[in-house]
Amino acid sequence: MKLGLRLPQRSGTDLQHDLVEAARTAEAAGYASLWTYERLLFPDTPADPYSGLPGLAWPETQRQAADPLAVLTAAAVVTERVRLGTAVLIAPLHTPVQLAKALATIDQISGGRVVAGLGTGWSTDEFRATGATAADRGRFLDETLDVFDAAWGPDPVSVRGPRVVVDNAAILPKPVSRIPVMLGGGGSAIGRGSKAVHRIARRADGWLPFLSRTGPAGAADLRASWERIREMASGYGRDTSRMEMVVVGNVTFTDRPAGPDRTPFVGTLDQIMDDVHTAAEAGADELIVDLNLQDWFTSTPQMLETAVEIRERATTA
Repeated sequence: MKLGLRLPQRSGTDLQHDLVEAARTAEAAGYASLWTYERLLFPDTPADPYSGLPGLAWPETQRQAADPLAVLTAAAVVTERVRLGTAVLIAPLHTPVQLAKALATIDQISGGRVVAGLGTGWSTDEFRATGATAADRGRFLDETLDVFDAAWGPDPVSVRGPRVVVDNAAILPKPVSRIPVMLGGGGSAIGRGSKAVHRIARRADGWLPFLSRTGPAGAADLRASWERIREMASGYGRDTSRMEMVVVGNVTFTDRPAGPDRTPFVGTLDQIMDDVHTAAEAGADELIVDLNLQDWFTSTPQMLETAVEIRERATTA
């Protein structure tokens, strides 16, 4: 299993210097990919709890979340090998044609290393800020995928959707090659009837899940869901050998070992490494290590020291 690292975008990041240091350090340490996330704004009185989970406050570290595409562009310029992904862009917040063009441009700058991870989002405040609605978020994601297929294909481009009309137009630049599109879709145990499952199986090049449980049970849940997605994808006539599962690990360190019912990737470094192994046992192709939510760190260099240690321990295990 490969490891990826989410770049620093959070409050306290020195965007002029930290992004370059993080990208170069991660590539030199052997990370296979660099990732960004999207948080458009930080309401003082949110309409929804964080991630839509009752009682969960928005992490203060996300008061700043630097623009994911600008951060990815900076990383593209100072690296040579790592893949560059978004996990995730909230599709309903973007005009699809502009998003397709921006991703294709970064792909050209990087020499063809971009991975487009998309999701539907959950924040009412963010939807309102961009004129989107929660009720239409799935439809807007589908439209974005349609626009990607058209805009990244040959000119002239024609596509028509709920928000987009393009009639015989050139849309350049094109990506170096087709950009892989991955979709987020919740935790490890998602049901066969889920709209997210069908969308991933029918349209995506991969899945960006979270672990729902720790240990063997969590690995079993994740493996079963991934097998279900690939089985459905085969039913759609797709080549599942090209599909990837990239697990997202939002790390939070604790002073003492967390209890047996802990949330995955919450605990001591040893417990975090146990979760890394759980993701590998579940058949993950890659794991994204995200240290942006962590209040533990006072500086990006300190964060990077831990990122390098995680990479070294994963390699020697």
